[in-house]
Amino acid sequence: MRAAYHDVFGDPAEVMLFGEMETPKPGPGEVLIKTILSPIHNHDLWTIRGQYGYVPELPGEIGGSEAVGMVAALGEGVDKALLGQRVSVGGVHGSWAEFFVAKAATLVQLPQSIQDEDAAQLIAMPFSAIALLDSLKAGEGDWLVQTAANGAVGKIMVSLAKARGINLLNLVRRADAVEEMKALGAEHVLSTADEGWLDTAKALIGPAGAVSAIDSVGAELGMALAPLLGKDGEYVVFGTATGAPLQLPSGEMITKHLAVRGFWASRVFSEMSSETQVRLLTELVTLAAQGKLALDVGGVFDLEQVTEAMHAAQTPARSGKIMLRA
Repeated sequence: MRAAYHDVFGDPAEVMLFGEMETPKPGPGEVLIKTILSPIHNHDLWTIRGQYGYVPELPGEIGGSEAVGMVAALGEGVDKALLGQRVSVGGVHGSWAEFFVAKAATLVQLPQSIQDEDAAQLIAMPFSAIALLDSLKAGEGDWLVQTAANGAVGKIMVSLAKARGINLLNLVRRADAVEEMKALGAEHVLSTADEGWLDTAKALIGPAGAVSAIDSVGAELGMALAPLLGKDGEYVVFGTATGAPLQLPSGEMITKHLAVRGFWASRVFSEMSSETQVRLLTELVTLAAQGKLALDVGGVFDLEQVTEAMHAAQTPARSGKIMLRA
């Protein structure tokens, strides 16, 4: 089968190769999936660099961790009704190939109304976003603030918060990102590069303040975010675009009894009950089927164009997920 793989760790645009690999065979409880589209996620890129929690065995590691495809063959003990079904699946290895293997229990069967471009990226980022939202104190009618709103999870959060009736303030770091977010349906968007943005944010949220804040930037931005929170508000650290230590104002933390915690999707997923997983996945699939889930595509490349695809996926300020077509 055709596949995109790497034999060494390094810059994805330099080390990813295209060639022929042996087609895998599904074991007990597994299925073989014929890939339609597979996205390039940031964690895929970090895996190729050898700097992620999952360190693959080299040489001959096929990239990719999520895809939409058709069930082409069944392993022992798998329901025969799955054969030929179009499915989404995440948390796999080797989806940048014509075929890959996945556990049958992890498949999400899809209604026809969900397009392949949406189905290919339905699990990883959307599920992280909905699990994050589900963990917050903010509920219907409350205010939620998020930084890095123009990132993959941030854009999805716009759709999810709207569906749950949560007021969302989206913070970005570039003026041009404001219009990008509004085009996706975001109602409240501010650039932290603009003078007076904090006063505008406070006036918008009101004196009660926000219930929750999601931060994926870090550094000194915490000095501005904490004042936007109300009493007993929560400050959730989801990522760090800067890599710098988070700064927080002691006065605000003390007088408002603010709580700070992290959110790591890998741990949350491993501890999540099957009932919660089903509930959240059902919510995602329903929104996607209704066309209410914003999932951008920044370009589609054939497997043999893997080098070009890696360059595109690493282009700063790109809009939308880069996909590989098998």
